[in-house]
Amino acid sequence: MAKKIFIIGAGPGGMAVAMLLAGQGYDVEVFEKQAYVGGRTSALKKDGFTFDRGPTFLSMPHIVEELFAMVGRKMDDYLDLIEIDPMYQLRFDDIAFSPSRNPNETKKLIEAMFPGNGEGYSRFMKETEKKMDALMPILQNRHSSLLDYGRWRTMKALPHLSLHQSVYQVLSSFFSDERLKLAFTFQSKYLGMSPWECPGAFSILSYMEHKYGIFHPRGGLNQIPEAMAQVVKEFGGKIHLQTGIKRLLIKNKSIYGVELNNGEKVNCDEVIINADFAHAMSTLVDEDLKQYSKEKLTKKDYSCSTFMVYAGVDRTYDLPHHTVVFSNDYRKNVEEITKTKTLSADPSIYIQNAGVSDSSLAPKGHSSIYLLAPVPNNFSLVDWEQHKDEFRDLIYEQVEKKTEFKGLKEAIIFDEVITPVNWERDHYVYKGATFNLAHHLKQMMYFRPHNKFQELDHCWLVGGGTHPGSGLPTIFESARITANLLIDQDQQKRGRLVQ
Repeated sequence: MAKKIFIIGAGPGGMAVAMLLAGQGYDVEVFEKQAYVGGRTSALKKDGFTFDRGPTFLSMPHIVEELFAMVGRKMDDYLDLIEIDPMYQLRFDDIAFSPSRNPNETKKLIEAMFPGNGEGYSRFMKETEKKMDALMPILQNRHSSLLDYGRWRTMKALPHLSLHQSVYQVLSSFFSDERLKLAFTFQSKYLGMSPWECPGAFSILSYMEHKYGIFHPRGGLNQIPEAMAQVVKEFGGKIHLQTGIKRLLIKNKSIYGVELNNGEKVNCDEVIINADFAHAMSTLVDEDLKQYSKEKLTKKDYSCSTFMVYAGVDRTYDLPHHTVVFSNDYRKNVEEITKTKTLSADPSIYIQNAGVSDSSLAPKGHSSIYLLAPVPNNFSLVDWEQHKDEFRDLIYEQVEKKTEFKGLKEAIIFDEVITPVNWERDHYVYKGATFNLAHHLKQMMYFRPHNKFQELDHCWLVGGGTHPGSGLPTIFESARITANLLIDQDQQKRGRLVQ
């Protein structure tokens, strides 16, 4: 009889691990509190408009392709990927920079816009490729023991980790122009961190985009967990929507099942937690799990949050798919988000105009415009009920002033707003920290909650709160690590999933 696996949460990590295990013959059931799959990588739909709720960039699509191949499926049968090139437009107060995945084109563009920096770009790509090659085995490895730090793969990677440098410091060794440095460090925001604090190893984030490109699945990134859910069902797995978990059933630090919100208790052999890690630890387990008591959870470091506006508008814009508008004083803006935890009068803003690449997202002649401003998480105690409308208006004003999205506010048919409070209250994200636990070295690899959860037996983790960390490529790697660990533990003869 197949082993019964319960997965709590249908986010991208949960759906990926469900697909991998269902494809290996496990009896998989996914429990999702919301009425949809995808978690933060889900769709928000209204009046014929479709928005990605969270992530809008897909890089390293070969990882997704590998996950489908591991269960005998072809990704292209489920997803239609559109490459976005130029990748994005980066708008500063005086220039707009639109890099391409084509290194020759980007080098020429850099040399024309930032004279003397073209060689630095070539050197960055060459040297960061070596860093990437050294780091990937560490990111893909299971860090269940401190002894892992003494293994050759880790020792070999040490010179590439830039342990005593920030991402900003690393990029300063390649570029002299301040705007160009920011163009290659803003990706630290994907981890909810400041480029002046984010470990230098994460200079690989911008390299990944320039090397592997940025893609948009037709219909949005929400289509990835939807496609994985389809594969899970094809293998006989079950997905229970609007079915929340009240608590884990634990005896002698060993999980034997779950209690649903309706009071029903159901047994299983293993539980995989894909729910936001800190939220799960503060709601699903008993307070006697000392290491993750509510008091200790508050002392950990968390990412920033995001203020979201999803606007259905009555016009189209022949403008880039992705636009990043930098604050005039970007460092001050980042410190407001991560240190002083105050609202900025000049926020940096990301704009997704996906309709320029994908007409399926809005009625003809209309657009689904997605606006995001990084903001402090809920440790800030910002009163969002008081400031929500004025901050939304500020975003529209800045977009009107700094970009070519003219008349956006007047074109609105409707808009939906998600504040950090909404992330916490309605989407169960601890303190509204949308990128999970911060990615400081003291919360990475062995020092991040383990894929095989060390505090409870028959308990596993997947998603941004475990190793390797936040961001879709790493979340998908966490699913691969967790699935392999579980399969290895079972010592099945059907073979090990290839890492």
